[in-house]
Amino acid sequence: MRKTLALFDACNVQATFFITAFWAQHHPALVRKIAERHEIASHAFYHDRFDNADLLASRLELERISGKPVIGFRMPRLQPVDYSLLHAAGYMYDASVNPTWLPGRYDNRHVSRHVHDSGPLWVMPASVTPRMRLPIFWLSVKNMPLWFTRACAGSILRKEDYFSCYFHPWELEDISGYQLPFYVKRVNGRRLEEKMRRLLLWLGSKGTFVTHTGYLRATARLTGSSVTSGDRRNLSSRFPPVRALTHHRR
Repeated sequence: MRKTLALFDACNVQATFFITAFWAQHHPALVRKIAERHEIASHAFYHDRFDNADLLASRLELERISGKPVIGFRMPRLQPVDYSLLHAAGYMYDASVNPTWLPGRYDNRHVSRHVHDSGPLWVMPASVTPRMRLPIFWLSVKNMPLWFTRACAGSILRKEDYFSCYFHPWELEDISGYQLPFYVKRVNGRRLEEKMRRLLLWLGSKGTFVTHTGYLRATARLTGSSVTSGDRRNLSSRFPPVRALTHHRR
């Protein structure tokens, strides 16, 4: 995690960290350090099991530890979540959707790839390319050439004022000795850190890094503590491009 924080400081990145309450309980000082600059959002209470009661419990525990409000949620493994329960638990946005098809995991090609409202909540999908819906996320960033990631991100930014990409801090460690699939550990540690540094510097030249909540406020979707319906058609002309970088921690 410290490597990720140092990388973000060097590249002037402000991001959203989706953290489980269980991990936060074991690293409270680090969570408070993250919260000094970045947004803390819920990644449920545990990463390997889930109960509906965890929605409220994780939010309250993360708020207690970080000392900051928690209004965002991402379900582990990007599984579906009940928006009515999420709203009842006090959240204002969900980032659990990757609007693409991953064989064996999910098929969300029917879901809008734009930031959109779903009743009382904002839905903030991970970014995919406009036509083919190629996902630009941790696995593609590490396994595809940097020029390809830049090209895909550029195609998104030509259509949107929002680019959301996520990865895991543990990827910046040396995980070559672990029993993980080749595509997970093929690029890791210092090699991935340098690749991420170059990508972040390039993205920084295209706009401003903000948290998920920062984006919603900058685009007038959140006003105070309320969810405000926005007009996406006018956003590109009213606001400069922004980037919301999202990160998991178990």
